[in-house]
Amino acid sequence: MALAKLTAMKVKNLPPGNHGDGGGLYLAVSPTGARSWVFRYRDNGRLREMGLGSARDVPLADARQKAADLRRLRADGIDPLAAKRASEDKRRAETAKAVTFRTCADAYIEAHKAGWRNEKHAAQWTATLATYAHPVFGDLPVSAIDTGLVMQALGPIWAVRTETATRVRGRIESVLDWATTSGHRQGENPARWKGHLANLLPKRSKVRKVEHHAALPFKDVPAFMEMVAGQPGVAAKLLTFTIQTAARTGEALGARWSEIDLQAGIWTVPAERMKGGVEHRVPLSAPALALLAEMRGLDETFLFPGGRRNKPLSNMAMLVLLRRMKRADLTVHGFRSSFRDWASETTHFPNEVVEMALAHTIENKVEAAYRRGDLFAKRRELMNAWAQFCGTADE
Repeated sequence: MALAKLTAMKVKNLPPGNHGDGGGLYLAVSPTGARSWVFRYRDNGRLREMGLGSARDVPLADARQKAADLRRLRADGIDPLAAKRASEDKRRAETAKAVTFRTCADAYIEAHKAGWRNEKHAAQWTATLATYAHPVFGDLPVSAIDTGLVMQALGPIWAVRTETATRVRGRIESVLDWATTSGHRQGENPARWKGHLANLLPKRSKVRKVEHHAALPFKDVPAFMEMVAGQPGVAAKLLTFTIQTAARTGEALGARWSEIDLQAGIWTVPAERMKGGVEHRVPLSAPALALLAEMRGLDETFLFPGGRRNKPLSNMAMLVLLRRMKRADLTVHGFRSSFRDWASETTHFPNEVVEMALAHTIENKVEAAYRRGDLFAKRRELMNAWAQFCGTADE
């Protein structure tokens, strides 16, 4: 076998074509003058070629050494191209193992959020996975997620927060499906419900009846409010304000300074932010106004800002606060029920005033047609009485 037919000078000056150095090593010169190394060999009679890099980057001596290594593989009966593919497959598999569930979740949300109806939906995905999935397996390789880990995330909340747990399960399943399609994991999806988790967890319909918005008995609200007052951070202020105004979580979370008239003591929630699609005026009690005075200047847009400028707190902030207070048995929405029970059992305010305060939709069309006003003056009396009650822990 004649070897070393080429020289460094020839490598630089040879015309377009394939020029052999011997032993299967060739210099391929393109019509444009680009020069690269190629190793040619036969496998079961079929001619095969394997690129060894550009002649600009790989000197002649290095190309000869690479060719010598490949000839040794051939002498051992190994196909160099097949060996290269196997090595690349192994590298990809090792890289895939390093991709965490958290990384896949972020990628899934980024890929799909443009098709979701609003930013809040993407925020909910991020928040629920951060709260329930990531603490269990967020930083583990997505390829390592199995049924046991999924059950660790879902089991503790399935019976007490079934609706939330159901959403979390579906979101975990979607992320794992994305990871499988993207080549980061293989096999069955351990978060699949039908024929899998359905064998381990009770049907949602069987436990849904126990998952009401857990409400604190109204007589315990003043003591609870005192506990919240001792908690640091914006989330505690938000929870206090939400309870004081009997507002829905989303309404309080997204409250903007442009909606607040401090002088008149009115918070006007626009129709697009209301569940019923109708503008809602909220009378602000003296304690609520005092709380807002504390929040003044923290953010130009939102009453209760998050970590990023001009962004509200996460919709999970108050839930995390309740957990920190060891009151995971409660939900923020449940305080509206506490307010409703307090008004019904301890005051003489008419039912329609209480319903207006809660911004409930009037189902009776005739009643809705006749109820033109929003009973604002009476609602102000109601909310002042509620605020006074909430502050009676020491009395």
